[in-house]
Amino acid sequence: MAPTKTTGKDVYSVILPTFNERQNLPIITWLLNRTFTEQNIDWELVIVDDGSPDGTQDVAAQLVKLYAPHVQLQTRTGKLGLGTAYVHGLQFAKGNYIIIMDADFSHHPKFIPQMIAKQKAGNYDIVTGTRYAGDGGVYGWDLKRKLTSKGANIFADTVLRPGVSDLTGSFRLYKRDVLEKLFQSTDIRGFTMQMALAVTAKSQGFSIAEVPISFVDRVYGDSKLGGEEIVEYAKGVLQLWWST
Repeated sequence: MAPTKTTGKDVYSVILPTFNERQNLPIITWLLNRTFTEQNIDWELVIVDDGSPDGTQDVAAQLVKLYAPHVQLQTRTGKLGLGTAYVHGLQFAKGNYIIIMDADFSHHPKFIPQMIAKQKAGNYDIVTGTRYAGDGGVYGWDLKRKLTSKGANIFADTVLRPGVSDLTGSFRLYKRDVLEKLFQSTDIRGFTMQMALAVTAKSQGFSIAEVPISFVDRVYGDSKLGGEEIVEYAKGVLQLWWST
């Protein structure tokens, strides 16, 4: 793994997997820069692109120059999956804290300062954004997708008892060393990786806190969620249940 900076100041590395996010990437990068700059937080963005055919890498290369030295681009040769993108990005991240999020505005950077404050207040190992507690919510989804997401969380909560209200959420803040240990402890890298990390964290005694977030459906591009991912999720829940 890449060494963390030794300035004594916390550094937050955002790992952002992309596939066909040419329209979204400049805006989310601008929002991240504004959020961190306004809060005087040391940050970097690690874009991990899986060979997007829409020109995402060209846009990312321009952002690397525009926001230097805060943005880096790491490319892969094909669509290798979300979980492995996080593992790949972690190799190049410099921060002692790692933030994982989506590039499509469903995770707004405005919640990051709240997540950081929550982590500091309790020295938590993980802080996860939740759509299903406090004043969190989901906007822009039809009833079918809302029921699918809520049902997936209820199913996983009933089977696994993880103590997390939004087990499938992918907007999280990790202590770097904790995330490294979790990646070493589970080999699940697909759509169910977020769930596996939370369940593994609980079994290993790591502390998890939650911050309510507003989840908004993507503005540009198509969702990557399909029938295969739903089946994979159900299998993942049962696999984790069997192994814990």
